[in-house]
Amino acid sequence: MERTVHDALGRSVTYTYPPKRIISLCPGITDTLFALDLQEEIVGRTRFCIHPSPAVLDVKAVAGTKDIKLDAILQLKPDLIIAEKEENTKEIVEALEHHLPVYVAEVQCVEEAYTMIEDMGDVTDRRKEAQSLIAEIQKGFHSLQGLTTGSAMYVIWKKPYMAAGRTTYIDSLLETLGFSNPIRVLPGRYPELTTHDFKYANPDLVLLASEPYPFKEKHVPEFQEMLPHATILPIDGEMFWYGPRMLEATSYFKEWLSKASL
Repeated sequence: MERTVHDALGRSVTYTYPPKRIISLCPGITDTLFALDLQEEIVGRTRFCIHPSPAVLDVKAVAGTKDIKLDAILQLKPDLIIAEKEENTKEIVEALEHHLPVYVAEVQCVEEAYTMIEDMGDVTDRRKEAQSLIAEIQKGFHSLQGLTTGSAMYVIWKKPYMAAGRTTYIDSLLETLGFSNPIRVLPGRYPELTTHDFKYANPDLVLLASEPYPFKEKHVPEFQEMLPHATILPIDGEMFWYGPRMLEATSYFKEWLSKASL
């Protein structure tokens, strides 16, 4: 049957319910759909959708997050395409909605990650599975409360340096873990930073993400030189994805919080 819903942007989306052929254009959402037992319904993904491995590799890659193969998508004849406002461009959504129903999610904080999971359960007829996943994640995150204090910044890029700022899921996750993020006072969601910005921010902890820029241990000295009193810690950026990675992240966070010694 046909069903009409409103997505996270308030757009009206009419599609076949429950959808039997789904394309996901966001790694965290693809991961979520698998966790909701929709592996048989997912027919297309982006090349960056790498979880859950190896099952997701059986799904045809028809896009990046900023580019699509329109002909390949049309050939799959999906009932529903799921995009995300930050991960995908407005141009991609507009190009696709001329041909197919496109639902756009939006995740800018931990609470919106829970809402996204709930919404995915609603649009795919997996409400019970979605509520179970949310409850499990919330239980894990609750166990992290009170483990740390201080300030932390999350660096995502080099040349130019860039870090996660306000209205980002990463900023919200840092706050959930008990940190303040000194970068949130700067304009923009992922502001470019100078050496002066690092010194002015004066964080207790600097997290060097493994993606999108592949920071490693060899990069620690250059940050330590700028911030001699800070703890510099390379971390797995995938643990800062929303969706089922939030489950895996609980034990991971406990481990690196002990390393940070804050």
